[in-house]
Amino acid sequence: MEFFSEIEKILFTEDYTQKIEQLSKFKFDKFNHNYQVLPLKPTYESFCKVVEPKKLPRRGFSSIIKKASLIHAILHIEYSAIDLALDACYRFRNMPIEFYNDWLEVANDEVRHFKLLNSLLNSIGYKYGDFEVHNSLIEAGMKTNNLIERMAIVPRWLEANGLDANENIIEKLKNYKNDETAQKLIDILYVILEEEIPHVKKGDKWFKWCCEKENLDSEEVYFNTVNKFYKNIKKPYLNITARKEAGFSCSE
Repeated sequence: MEFFSEIEKILFTEDYTQKIEQLSKFKFDKFNHNYQVLPLKPTYESFCKVVEPKKLPRRGFSSIIKKASLIHAILHIEYSAIDLALDACYRFRNMPIEFYNDWLEVANDEVRHFKLLNSLLNSIGYKYGDFEVHNSLIEAGMKTNNLIERMAIVPRWLEANGLDANENIIEKLKNYKNDETAQKLIDILYVILEEEIPHVKKGDKWFKWCCEKENLDSEEVYFNTVNKFYKNIKKPYLNITARKEAGFSCSE
């Protein structure tokens, strides 16, 4: 098996059911490094209408369509995360085998999250592609072509932001105590929250590995990199406990 060509085939599969099936059958094997790296592109564009994030409607949980829209938005994040994990395996060559094992593990976790959310979405009469989506996560992957930037921005910024948002959504959904869909979504979000912490921690590990290898101050590099891509963004809420567990320092 040629590792990178197999990863490429799975990464660029546009049918999400086929992508998940291919990934579930994929076995880590010996590989070589002689393969051209292609640009990351959204594989969901063939079945999702893509719009700018600011054009997406505000979501709630007061009606079936709003429930579906919220679930769909989270589902889309998990699907994008599958491709980002696969792209990390595909794009960055000559890394320790542990690196590829880590991101294949992440990809498989994201598949499981996707399946849970997709099943819930289907149960209320909707499917992936029924709502508009944004390209923000994949665009971040396109822009971060060196390993330090990728690990800083995707796991340590975007996925860590998910740790914050996840807890916030759970607290809001607790107001819908008699809503079965809300309770099922809460259960799924708790699973995702618990498993996303190790994902961020993997990014933290390889980010610091890169910084140490190049004799760089990891905190300085992190702040500079975030400011390069997301200048002057201030976050109103942080999940401090989850972030510290994932490797963030107190100053970060």
